[in-house]
Amino acid sequence: MKLKTNISYLFFFSCITLLCCSNTDDLTQNPEIIITTNNDNPENDNNSDDENNNEAEFKILALGDSYTIGQSVCETCRFPEQLKDSLIANTDHTYNLQVIAQTGWTTTNLKNAINNQNPNNNKDLVTLLIGVNNQYQHKPFSLYEQEFIELLNTSIVLAKGDKANVIVVSIPDYAYTPFGQNGSNPAVISAEIDQYNAYAENYCMANDITYVYITDITREGLNNPNLVASDDLHPSKLAYSKFVELILPFALQKLN
Repeated sequence: MKLKTNISYLFFFSCITLLCCSNTDDLTQNPEIIITTNNDNPENDNNSDDENNNEAEFKILALGDSYTIGQSVCETCRFPEQLKDSLIANTDHTYNLQVIAQTGWTTTNLKNAINNQNPNNNKDLVTLLIGVNNQYQHKPFSLYEQEFIELLNTSIVLAKGDKANVIVVSIPDYAYTPFGQNGSNPAVISAEIDQYNAYAENYCMANDITYVYITDITREGLNNPNLVASDDLHPSKLAYSKFVELILPFALQKLN
C-alpha cells in the first residue's frame, strides 16, 4: 500500500513539472516541440572547442535562433552546415563548425547562452542571425538596438577580435509563409522585420561589417512553397541553400 502511494505522488509531481516547462512564446507552430541535436544545446559538450583539433582547421561559429539551428529541417540542411559543406567543396581546407542557437531565442537568450558556454576567441568566421523572436514576442525595439550591438561586438571578439571575420545575416520574413498568413496582420510583420533589418544593415555599413541580405528569398515563400519547411513556418533546405549562395563568396574571401 505504501509503494502505491509513493508511485502516485511521483506521477503527480511529474505531471506538474511537465506543465510548468511548457513555453508558448517561441516562434513555432508547436512551441513544445523543439528539434534537439548535439549542436542544438549550447551547454552540450559536443559544441565546445576541442583542444586536440587540428590547428590547420578553420573554425566557424554560427550564432542565432531557429533560422540558424534549422528548425524542421535535417541537421545537415541548415545553412551553417550547408555553408561548411560548400567551403569544403571550394577549398582544400577542413572546417570545424560550432553552433550556438535554439528555437525561440531572443537577443537576450543568445547573449546568455554565449556567456554560459564561453566559446574560445579563436574563430576564423562568425555568422550572426538574430532578432525575429524579439519582433514576434513584441519586445521593445530599443532592446534589439542595444543587444544587437552587444552581440555584434561579442562576435568580433570571438572572431579573433577582427570584424573582417564576421558576417551578419538579415532576418527572414515569416509573413510569407502559411503560418504568417494566418497571423493577425502579415503586412505589419513585414514592416517590423524591415525595421529590424534596416537597423542592423545601417549599423554594419557604418562600421564596415559584412551584411548579407537574404530576406527577399524568404519573401518568395508563398509563390514557391518549396522554400518553406514542412512546419509551414521556417525556411526549407532549398531556402537555406539559396542563403548560402549569397553568403559563400564573402566567407571564401574572408577565409582566404
